[in-house]
Amino acid sequence: MSSKLLEMEDVVIEAEIDGQWRPIVNRLSLALEEGEIVGLIGESGAGKSTLGLAALGYTKPGCRIVSGSIKLDGLELTTLPEKQLRQLRGNRVSYVAQSAAAAFNPAHRLLEQFSESPVQHGKMTRTEAALKGRSLYRQLDLPDPETIGDRFPHQVSGGQLQRAMTAMAMGCEPEIVVFDEPTTALDVTTQIEVLAAIKEAVRAKGVAAIYITHDLAVVAQLADRIMVLRYGDLVEEGEARRLLAHPTEDYTKRLLSVRGLREDKTLQQVESRILAVDNVTARYLSATEYVLEDISIGVEQGKTVAVVGESGSGKSTLARVITGLLPAQSGSVSFKDKSLSAALADRSKDELRSIQMIYQMPDISLNPRQRVRETIGRPLEFYLGMSGQQKTDRTVELLEQIELPKSFIDRFPSQLSGGEKQRICIARALAAEPDLIICDEVTSALDQLVAEGILELLQGLQNDLQLSYLFITHDLATVKAIADDIVVMYQGRIIEQGDKQQILTPPHEPYTELLLSSVPEMDPDWLDQLMDRRARGLAPTADTVS
Repeated sequence: MSSKLLEMEDVVIEAEIDGQWRPIVNRLSLALEEGEIVGLIGESGAGKSTLGLAALGYTKPGCRIVSGSIKLDGLELTTLPEKQLRQLRGNRVSYVAQSAAAAFNPAHRLLEQFSESPVQHGKMTRTEAALKGRSLYRQLDLPDPETIGDRFPHQVSGGQLQRAMTAMAMGCEPEIVVFDEPTTALDVTTQIEVLAAIKEAVRAKGVAAIYITHDLAVVAQLADRIMVLRYGDLVEEGEARRLLAHPTEDYTKRLLSVRGLREDKTLQQVESRILAVDNVTARYLSATEYVLEDISIGVEQGKTVAVVGESGSGKSTLARVITGLLPAQSGSVSFKDKSLSAALADRSKDELRSIQMIYQMPDISLNPRQRVRETIGRPLEFYLGMSGQQKTDRTVELLEQIELPKSFIDRFPSQLSGGEKQRICIARALAAEPDLIICDEVTSALDQLVAEGILELLQGLQNDLQLSYLFITHDLATVKAIADDIVVMYQGRIIEQGDKQQILTPPHEPYTELLLSSVPEMDPDWLDQLMDRRARGLAPTADTVS
């Protein structure tokens, strides 16, 4: 028997695209030793997630494994009966999905969902599983680990939900975990804790892992070996330190080069305030404490205001107040010097058209039963009265703007990659011809090359149309590239705000310093060194600024 824990040899996977079966993974091979971490990187559509899922003997609907061998500890998965595969999944091999919000059942509590796999696989009693879950919640630095499992998925932040999903994948103590962009939805400070917890868990327990990401600085902290994929082909493979220091292929060099996004805002700014949020305080109906307290910000026409802060700081709640999805308890929101009704239902169609939103997780913001033409066509019809060929032509134009071919017009979301889904969400927002777009982590699900293209697209549209953006993000590289002004939020309050140069120039407020120090660098030793400095009190932590 081979010493390899996982052996994937010459795997070919096809997808049904436009009525034809086409290869999306081309004779790829991957070997994984016990305790080893292999990083899969590449842009959207490279085949990373498809290959990762194949390690569980699984393909998404509309895909099929055509040939090749996939062996788990000598057991051939491609010929294994489905019943035996189900016994392996979640038990010996587990998966952490990119979008936790789409993976959790909204009707069941977190700890109940955590306990399901260990109990069903006969590993633990329900009581033992609950104890295991709380232990992992503590390890992954979730707040109130003894009680957070009693919450439903919608009652925790996106970052907290992603960590709860990581705990769920570790529940049966699997031999292999496939991490599919597990920190994509996390703010930079939370990402550090999760990365450190993942690294500690896989090392301490001898767990092997496939780590899928588009962020080279993240994979640099974890991977022993890196495979670079593009269009289903292997571009380059090698030991992580060597590949990061001395890439040989041009494509790998391009991936490395886009870490530093260009700051090329050339628009002559128009100094007229388009959005004003004045002294807003808000909370959810079921909450006793305010989520936002005395928030005041402004957005000028043709400018981009970036709102940054960790998970739970109130960034997305602010967006919900501005759009009328959550009425404020006090304060006001004005658009073009006209006060907006607090509730969405009381706003005019033109007010709704003028402010559009692009959500963080396209998996749950796209209707899985609607084709692209229906998704983009709906705002064209509703706001602009388009129909027939005019609507189709405009939909094709919007697809071209987001660099997708017109053949995508009849695809369903399940036939799109994560990055392609997010671009469809962007096209849907653009279809309304808005004056202000609220971008809630709009590039967080995208690989670096695609994200760079999206940011350039947004900047180009801003220059041409004098669009305004409220850009909610935890990616400070994005902030540096696209922002004019920055608002730093923490626990529902504004810590500081001002123009980009002012906020990013030392000395910083302690919390801003924490955010800036938490951005991963392309150094494999960076995470260990940072955690060591924080342990010795030489670098800021959440505890030192709260």
